[in-house]
Amino acid sequence: MADVGSSSAVQQPPSSTTSGHMNSIPLLAAAELLTDNSGPMQQQSVGQAGGISLAAGSVSGGGVINSAVTSALIRPTSASTSSSLIPQQQQAPTQQQTNINNSNTNTINPTVPDIGEQSSKKQKLDHPSTSSLVSSATIEKLESRLGGILCCAVCLDLPKTAMYQCQMGHLMCAACFTHLLADGRLRDQIATCPNCRVEISKSTASRNLAVEKAASELPSQCQYCNKEFPYKSLDRHEQHECQERPTHCTYSRIGCQWHGPYHETSEHERNCLHPNKSGYEVMAALETFDSKIKEEKKMFSTLIDLLSYEKIIFNDLQLKPYRTDECLHKLFYETARFSAFNQQWVVKARINNNQRDPHHFNERTITYQLILKTKTSTPMSIYFFALKGPFSDMKVSTQIYKHEFTEHNTESDYYVLPLPDSNECNRLLANKGINFRLLMFLLNK
Repeated sequence: MADVGSSSAVQQPPSSTTSGHMNSIPLLAAAELLTDNSGPMQQQSVGQAGGISLAAGSVSGGGVINSAVTSALIRPTSASTSSSLIPQQQQAPTQQQTNINNSNTNTINPTVPDIGEQSSKKQKLDHPSTSSLVSSATIEKLESRLGGILCCAVCLDLPKTAMYQCQMGHLMCAACFTHLLADGRLRDQIATCPNCRVEISKSTASRNLAVEKAASELPSQCQYCNKEFPYKSLDRHEQHECQERPTHCTYSRIGCQWHGPYHETSEHERNCLHPNKSGYEVMAALETFDSKIKEEKKMFSTLIDLLSYEKIIFNDLQLKPYRTDECLHKLFYETARFSAFNQQWVVKARINNNQRDPHHFNERTITYQLILKTKTSTPMSIYFFALKGPFSDMKVSTQIYKHEFTEHNTESDYYVLPLPDSNECNRLLANKGINFRLLMFLLNK
């Protein structure tokens, strides 16, 4: 009987296997229903129980499978005990559902990047040292490029005043523009642009306000410390804040000739010897200082006395350029005839005291003289000086001159027109004429 039983046991596995496969269909359906209505732990328990019942069904038949399903539905086992017994066909629905959930998540928010990648990119972009270095280097490069584009074509510096341009758009600062016009006047040639050689003049050239505003926003270099500051605050820095600005000693009134940077002033004043000098030595220095004060006081007192004269006259004149008839045509300026004290007069001026080739020199001055054009029978003692006048923007100081005109001495000496610097002289030479006011005082004897 044992042999028969064993033979029947050998012949039964095909039918039991078939019935096991047939009964596995309701098992899968039950697992899916359980998955829909329960949590992750219950899904795992059902899968584990199905695995056990399938294993048992392959050995003992369909009745064992039904009892295993019932026991699995009623008494879920622990995950740690039966996790290794889950077959591949039972895991497939769970993986498929996971893939579906992942695909739904990606469909809802398809552009969300990986969190780790996003954080690493954010760290690279927000790194303070890297971003600050890149931004500062970019700003410096842009400022240098703009400075090279907006600079003057002659001196290669950014303009501090007005900026002019020729008909082709080449830029020139006001100082260089007037210098070119003055050189053309001295050479008796037409002034041209240094880049394109097109003719330039007060009528053809125009100011470029856009460049002036753009250049005012760029940093400019201090002439003392070579540091860069905004254009609007550069003058205040150079006059009051720069530690390298030139200053005089506090004891300069008593003879100290020290002249140096501002940051060395306190140290010099602590070691200065002039406060310890005797009264005799201090008085010698004060006499030199008082002599300058006396000269200024004398000029103003003379002017007050001249205003009390009976015969005072002024004329608004214009000096126009002319050329001599010599082999080398020299430039000189002359006014039209005008009347004063019942006489005819002319004012004549020249550049650098009639120096040859004045356009070869950067330092330029204007000297002028007063000429009597009519004959006089009595000597005339005349005080005269030039002023700005209502139709002029000339920057000139007050300097009173005196000359006695006689029948044989009808021309005064050449006297310096007291201008502040050569740039003002170039600006006057660049104009078609020099407008000024001449005051004359006749001294009665």
